[in-house]
Formats: sequence, structure tokens, C-alpha cells
Amino acid sequence: MNGTVMTGRGSRETSLRRGLSGLRALPAAYRRHSFTVLRVSVGLLFVWFGALKLLPNVSHAEDMATRVMHELTSGRVPADVSRPLLAMMEMLIGVGLITGLLLRLTLLVFFAHMAGTFTTLIVLPAEMWDGNIAAPTMAGQYVIKNVVLVAAGLAVAVHLSSPSRSG
Repeated sequence: MNGTVMTGRGSRETSLRRGLSGLRALPAAYRRHSFTVLRVSVGLLFVWFGALKLLPNVSHAEDMATRVMHELTSGRVPADVSRPLLAMMEMLIGVGLITGLLLRLTLLVFFAHMAGTFTTLIVLPAEMWDGNIAAPTMAGQYVIKNVVLVAAGLAVAVHLSSPSRSG
């Protein structure tokens, strides 16, 4: 510096320029970590919703999930077994996504779980649809919103297999 002290308007303009410069740098910084943020945020959802299934009658999806499991296994897996199994599966998916450990296996289990989730639309049609496919019930909407999770999982999988990964 030339020894002059900036006061008033000049120091505010300098602060504003620094602030704008910092804002312009945010997209690049986020871009470097966006897949990590996506992976961890989806992982947190899985841990949270899986943990809810460990507490009887807390998760709104618990009954639906255990009835679908019952139907898919022709009644061989009772609800008191399938509920904690589904909870643990979701929590393990979440931990795998959060930590990034065994990520390929985690994504395989994730996509299998999502496929099972979407079978609810077929196995419990009376609960999923209000008379036609264009009008899902609230339970149907709960299942259909998982399309976003599948898209997130696909993005993580593609990023995982790309040669120039970062973040």
C-alpha cells in the first residue's frame, strides 16, 4: 500500500468487491465437492429414515414396506423380521454413502432397494393410485418421489466410474 488509510466509502467498496469475488468463487468451490455433498445428503436421509423404522409405529413407510415384503416373499418373512432388516439395509446404504466406503456395493444395494420400493406401486395398487395412473394417492406420491433419489444415485454412480473424479 502507499500508506493511505481507506475510510468510509472506499473501504465499503473494497469490502463489496471482496464479497462479490467470494460469491463468484462459490460455484467453482461447490462444483469440486458437489458429488460428495449429494452422496452424503442422500446417505443422511437413508440413515435417518432407516433409524425411524427401528422404532415401531414411527415411520409412515414402515407398514407399507413390511406389507410389500410380506407379499413379495409369499408371507415367509413376517413384519417383525422384515422391518428391522429393511431398517438395517437403509442404514447401511446411508453409512456407505456418507463414508464412501464400499461405494460400488452400496450403490448396488441402493438400486436393489429402490427397485423393491417401486414394486409397491404394483403390489399395493389400491393404496398407491386414486383410480388411475395419473392420480397417485399420498402413499403413491411418497413412493414416486424416490425417482429423485434414483437420479441422485445414478449421478453418484456415473461420477464414481468417471476417469477424472474429484470431490
